[in-house]
Amino acid sequence: MKMALKNALVVSTQMLFWLLVVCHCVPVLACGNNYEFAIEEFCLAKFQLDMEALDQHHWCSWEDTIESYGELTNCTYLVALKMDCFWPNRLVDEFFIRIHKHYFYDCSLSGRQLRDPPNRILGPFIVVPILVTLLMTALVVWRSKRSEGIV
Repeated sequence: MKMALKNALVVSTQMLFWLLVVCHCVPVLACGNNYEFAIEEFCLAKFQLDMEALDQHHWCSWEDTIESYGELTNCTYLVALKMDCFWPNRLVDEFFIRIHKHYFYDCSLSGRQLRDPPNRILGPFIVVPILVTLLMTALVVWRSKRSEGIV
């Protein structure tokens, strides 16, 4: 499986080379479908391999994905530079929106995965209010039965 992905990456790299050579000669067409095809085939293929190498639970960890994400960003920039396109552009924006919807849709805004605190921290926040409620209820009942000292 991984060997097939690596072979596909090599083929797409060769296709990108020829695409860049052809598009460099025809700069008017370079920023349309050819640019979109180039970043999909070349940049996205490498990023997908990097993300598949990570466990899916680590996709929201900025420390684990920053290198791959940076390489993806640089790749889209270099392809745009070679094809005489502006960067960033609408196609790059749409490309990264698709990337975020696929890989980072379940991540919090801070970049950290949201999860419950450990039981040793969460336990007192649950037990203490329950005990205070029971204690106050018992105190009210006990005090209401001892009415002789109240004026």
